[in-house]
Amino acid sequence: MSPFEVGLAPFLWLSAFVFASGVACITLKRNAIGILMGVELVLNAANINFVAAARFQPALAMEGQVFALLVIVLAAAEAAIALAIVLNFYNNHATVDVDQAEELKG
Repeated sequence: MSPFEVGLAPFLWLSAFVFASGVACITLKRNAIGILMGVELVLNAANINFVAAARFQPALAMEGQVFALLVIVLAAAEAAIALAIVLNFYNNHATVDVDQAEELKG
């Protein structure tokens, strides 16, 4: 290992920080767009873990890359559907505040 090569621990710390930021964003925001941004942060934290595992565990090289790609595709689909729901809610209620969505309960 060269002196300029970064080990696994910094990637795991970065992933933990991004995950904690995403969870904090999900729990503290009342705006639907902010909550969606928190979900994207959580998914990106998972991607960092997958890619780090692929880099440092040669047996998982292909699996980590494939799972990261699948998470990216899932995040894109989730964002498209969620934004469509948010825009529809905004057109009906003139707000994206999730506390105003109480009347959607059946």
